[in-house]
This record gives sequence, C-alpha cells and structure tokens, in this order.
Amino acid sequence: MDEANASAEEPSFIYQQAYHMQLDGLLITQLVVVLPTSLFFFYVNSVMFFTLRSKPVFRETSRYILFANIVLSDSVLLLSSTVVYSFSQLYLYVFKAVCALVILFCITTYTFTPLNLAVMSLERYVAICYPLHHAEITTQKRTNITIGVVWLLASLNIVIDLFYTTVTKPHSFNALTFCTRERLFIAKWQLDLFYGLNSLYLVTVTVVIIYTYVAIMVAARSISTDKDSAKKARQTVLLHLIQLGLCLTSFLYGVFESMLSTIDLTLFLHLRVLLFFVLIVLPRCLSPLIYGLRDDTFRPLFLSYFRCKSGNVKPAVILH
Repeated sequence: MDEANASAEEPSFIYQQAYHMQLDGLLITQLVVVLPTSLFFFYVNSVMFFTLRSKPVFRETSRYILFANIVLSDSVLLLSSTVVYSFSQLYLYVFKAVCALVILFCITTYTFTPLNLAVMSLERYVAICYPLHHAEITTQKRTNITIGVVWLLASLNIVIDLFYTTVTKPHSFNALTFCTRERLFIAKWQLDLFYGLNSLYLVTVTVVIIYTYVAIMVAARSISTDKDSAKKARQTVLLHLIQLGLCLTSFLYGVFESMLSTIDLTLFLHLRVLLFFVLIVLPRCLSPLIYGLRDDTFRPLFLSYFRCKSGNVKPAVILH
C-alpha cells in the first residue's frame, strides 16, 4: 500500500488515500469483468437513446423527452464512473484539469437523474389530475426549458467548486493528482456545500414523488377520472420512487468503502470491484432499462433496434 502524497496546504478533513495494487491475475480479472459489463450496458443505453431520438412522436412528447435525458445522464455517469474507477484500480495519476472534467460529468449526471425523476412524476401528476391542461402545460418548449433548469441545478455544486478553484488556485489544474472527488476540495465549506445541496435535493425529490403518488391515488378514486390511466400513472410514479432508491444506492458506495478500508484493508481491496459493480454500475443500468421495457409504446421499437432489425415498427403513443 502506498499512501498518496498530499500537499501540506490540503485540508486535513479530507480522507484521500490511494492504494497501489499489483497488476496481478485478480486485478486483471476484475477489470475484465467490470469494463466489458459497463461498456455493454453503455451500449444498451445508447440504443435506448437512439430509439428515443429516432421518431418524432418520442422527440415531441414530454415524458419521452424527460426519459431520454435520464438515459443520456445515466449513460454518461456509467462511462465517467468507469473511467474514474479504472484510474483508481490502475493507480494512475492524471492532470487535475482532466480529473476535474471527468468528475464534472460524474457529479452532474449523478445529481441530474433524481431531479429529473421528480419532474417526470410531476408530469404524470398533471396528466391525471389536470388532463384538460396537460397538453398546454407540458409543451415541448416548456419541457426543454425545464430540463435546462434541471441540468443547471445538477451542475451547480461542482461548477461552484471548479470556479472557486480557478479563481483561488488557477495553476493547480496543471498538477498531477490521484483522481477522486475529494481531491477537488480545497476548503471545508465546499464539503459542507456538497452535502448540503445533495441533502436538499434528496428531500425535495422524495417529497415531490410521494406527493404526486398520493395525489394520483386520490384522483384514481374520483368518478370522473380514467381509472386505467390513473392506475398506470400511479404505477409509473411508484417506479420513479424505486428508481430514486436505486440512484441512492451509490451513496452507500462511499460508506462501505470507508468502513471496509478501516476494518480490513485486504478485504476492502478485494471487494472494491464488487461494491463498484453492485452499487454504481447495476442500479444506473437497470433503472432506465426497467422503465423503458415496461412502456408498451417504446419497448417494441427498442427491441427491434437492439436486435438490429428496425423493420416497420410504428410506435403509437398513449399520451395519458
């Protein structure tokens, strides 16, 4: 084990160690398992995104526009997280500017998906509780503006960090560093801001999804409500809550990593790949896949493209 060199000016509150693992058969096997799996699911997500951009009905319908952005976000997160993981496993030091760019993608896409799930739940809430105004409220233009705001909120945390570093220590980006999120912190308030904003986003998203689920349940009991549409919308919002839970499993990665590294370093080094695969890769791969495959409009076309048999599948969108 080699401890990463840290400059004296780096704050002591940061836990940042690099572990040098010998490139043996075990490490090679782990990389062979993780990297192809990540690339395969990245391919699956790419086909899903291509499907969602292939037909006007998907490009112009609010819920499919929102879904396409989740697929894009999770694909970028999967790819950038795999890059950071590879840096870690191979004990590579990279320029801080390169690390900052990769971490920018990681943090932004990690935060975007839960926020977008809240917007998707609100869209279903409007479709069921205000059906006469749904088309007027969820126009393509308004949906794109909302997505832009969500991307801005998702990137706010890391952009503030990078802006602060650029202003206070612009030359630090030329230095070599072991690439982790913590390496970009240079002041304690950045850590407080990081956890503060994430906690605020988490609470807000959870409240929104639960509220829309309850509201749709109440609407489903109304005589004037389309029972079948309300049931599907309720199931969709419930799925959003499950997706949120899958997204939050990545929080456990840091907890388990820190806990195992203090209890048994050897066990930690051997289980690191399993933790990354189970808590980072699988949730972000399965979440959009499950959501997409349950959609009767999207599924046939996606499977057709995935099998490289586009044929003449014509999606018929059910707006509500």
